[in-house]
Amino acid sequence: MIFNSIFSNVNKESLNFIEVGQHFYWSIFSYQVHGQVLINSWIVIFIIIIFSIYTTRDLKLIPEDKQSLAEFVVEFVRDIAKTQIGEKEYLNWVPYLGTLFLFIFVSNWSGALIPWKLFELPNGELGAPTNDINTTAGLAILTSISYFYAGISKKGLTYFSKYVQPTPILLPINILEDFTKPLSLSFRLFGNILADELVVAVLVSLVPLVVPIPLIFLGLFTSGIQALIFATLSGSYIGEAMEGHH
Repeated sequence: MIFNSIFSNVNKESLNFIEVGQHFYWSIFSYQVHGQVLINSWIVIFIIIIFSIYTTRDLKLIPEDKQSLAEFVVEFVRDIAKTQIGEKEYLNWVPYLGTLFLFIFVSNWSGALIPWKLFELPNGELGAPTNDINTTAGLAILTSISYFYAGISKKGLTYFSKYVQPTPILLPINILEDFTKPLSLSFRLFGNILADELVVAVLVSLVPLVVPIPLIFLGLFTSGIQALIFATLSGSYIGEAMEGHH
């Protein structure tokens, strides 16, 4: 009863700006695409390109601050790849895992740090690309293609023999496992980022000054963790495909 009385007194118009499920569509030939997702993704890619150019345009034997930051990111991704894939094969997958990690990391942080509300669209609103299931599903499908490619390129068609190991009875379960991997990757990332943005948006509308600040910092932390989890699991799946162990 107490909570009902509190929320009944909240001006409903203060929550009208929170839009869920609304999209700004572009028509390309006979297809409709989510325009705001593409805009968000281009902004994130632009930020990553600027960061890469700025931190690597004047490389030195003794790195300075900006070069040290770039080297830290590269070493961090290399450690992920080496741990999950193995020392023999990991270097070939550092660019993919690095791109994946940076895109998700910057996308997640952009949702908390960039004032997207200042940019108006005819419908829908700008936000983190990863709060859209289409983006996270696309990233998960890329990982699925990558670990199939890794397994087939390493073992040839014998890669598919894993589906009947250790016994052919497990064939349906082993096939189902490869479908659940991209599903779990995409829904985990999408759910966490969307939930974080919705909670912050609601609290900002109710208590706009003090309360949302700790949650914003918590959101930045969890956003980084989600990028790390996605990249780590992707590396794990790729390493598993090449080594053939579960």
